[in-house]
Amino acid sequence: MFNMTSLKARKARFLNRWHARAATRTRAQVKGFVSSPEPRTIGSFARGRQLIAGNFLFAGTLVNAPGQSMWAIEPPDANYAAELQGFSWLDDLAALGDPAARSAAQDWLWGWIEIYGKGKGPGWTPDLTGRRLIRWINHALFVLRGQEAAQSKAFYRSLEQQTQFLSRRWRGAAPGLPRFEALTGLIYAGLALEGQEALADPAIKALARECSIQIDDQGGLPTRNPEELLAVFTLLTWAGAALHDVGRTPPREHLAAIERIAPTLRSLRHADGGLARFHGGGRGVEGWLDHALAASNVRATQPEGLAMGYARLSAGRTSVVIDADTPPVEDASVNAHASTLAFELTSGRRPLVVNCGSGASFGLEWRRAGRATPSHSALSLGGFSSARLAEPDRHSGLEELIDGPTHVPVEISSAPDGLRFQGGHNGYVKSHGLTHARTLELTLDGRGLAGEDMLLAMEDGDKRRFDAALDAGELKGLRFDIRFHLHPDVDATLDLGGAAVSMALKSGEIWVFRHDGAHNLSLDPGVYLETTRLKPRAAQQIVLTGMAFTYATRIRWSLSKAQETAIGVRDLSMDDPYSDDD
Repeated sequence: MFNMTSLKARKARFLNRWHARAATRTRAQVKGFVSSPEPRTIGSFARGRQLIAGNFLFAGTLVNAPGQSMWAIEPPDANYAAELQGFSWLDDLAALGDPAARSAAQDWLWGWIEIYGKGKGPGWTPDLTGRRLIRWINHALFVLRGQEAAQSKAFYRSLEQQTQFLSRRWRGAAPGLPRFEALTGLIYAGLALEGQEALADPAIKALARECSIQIDDQGGLPTRNPEELLAVFTLLTWAGAALHDVGRTPPREHLAAIERIAPTLRSLRHADGGLARFHGGGRGVEGWLDHALAASNVRATQPEGLAMGYARLSAGRTSVVIDADTPPVEDASVNAHASTLAFELTSGRRPLVVNCGSGASFGLEWRRAGRATPSHSALSLGGFSSARLAEPDRHSGLEELIDGPTHVPVEISSAPDGLRFQGGHNGYVKSHGLTHARTLELTLDGRGLAGEDMLLAMEDGDKRRFDAALDAGELKGLRFDIRFHLHPDVDATLDLGGAAVSMALKSGEIWVFRHDGAHNLSLDPGVYLETTRLKPRAAQQIVLTGMAFTYATRIRWSLSKAQETAIGVRDLSMDDPYSDDD
């Protein structure tokens, strides 16, 4: 079958190669910087030490090659190669900052120029070139110290070549984060390098247009990926700071985008400072979110209602973030997760209820598993997802999320003792005739979360679908599972009799899960997926299982914090929260 996406990709690769080689033939003009660049990226001291020791951990794969150049390594996959070529690791070496780190940075940077500087190799894409330019300019003083004139000349010539390439090829970057990276890199280079000033103005205008197109009224991206939104926000603040450094004011659209995104990120920020993990995004590097928000100088509070399609309940030391919208569509759907109405809960500095996360760094099978509803703290019917994964594209191996929820009504209001979230989605109507409705109530002190999940056949057509699904199962009922994935640091125990689960956090807090007693409660093995790890982490999950026989099925449960008293641990949940039988 003719594949337009693959044709576009092949055309883009051809144009990248052509423009990269053309850029290497330009007459050198750059001999230095207009002004000394100030580093704004944040590196990891620990990762810097790992690199010096020859432990190259990128995209979830570790290659141990002490004493070797990273360019002598055969990248195990394209994601690994991209992380090498993007030079974000230069932040880590600069964070370490000792003579050994500088020597390694210099060897590997000039090694790249020697091997790839003539316009060949996987690094000549607009987004990676933009990412690489930002790092080279940020850490120029670090890498140029002690270098000979010939090496400095090669450095500046390569900067110019990459800048010229970007000026011709930034439009080839995919909309969203890749294009923001390409344009920010071009702005950085245009403002910082001698003789490249004329390239800055078109890039500044183009970035402003992208802000208007890509950043919606809620301060969100089409992908609904919180970590990707933070990356875009960081790039915009960097570009804005670079403009201020040379006495220029960013365009109105640029500043407005920063002002829209900042409150949204605050809504997606858990009590421990990490991001909610949805739609392929992770928690972010520790301290990154707080640093980015502080650098933006935007003091706006969290918005009312939804933020990029997420709802937030926060009280005391507890934060709850809920996916309260339909999954991303079109191009963004290749990374979307079937997570509608899933939630995460963090108590103080400790995550408690989480989603499994993105398994993309562990291969296609883990990537596919991580996107399914059972990998989220949500309700699933018979192991099905609330959205279906299409067959993978034979060229890219990626599949789209299709047939998902199209209607997600939401209401956030006050409850007698706290805050209430009410939402529903129609992701199971087409397959089972059932609408899933979820209510979450967080107490004012943040010490208790009461939940109610309902499965409803609402319209006559829905009831007929439900009856047909029931008949197909020989009237044994439609099985549902409500999962609560626990962070790996949570020590959970199923109480005798299977009536409750006790969960101990490393902070010493004890949380207790209870339910209405009408369904089966189990504590099963789970998994926690992080791109910075070599393999998935073992975890646990609470699973509440039951069967739907009628047009209306209700399941009630609670999470409550216990406190230590003179006679031991006391459960702070209501004495009998399920006493009414209505």
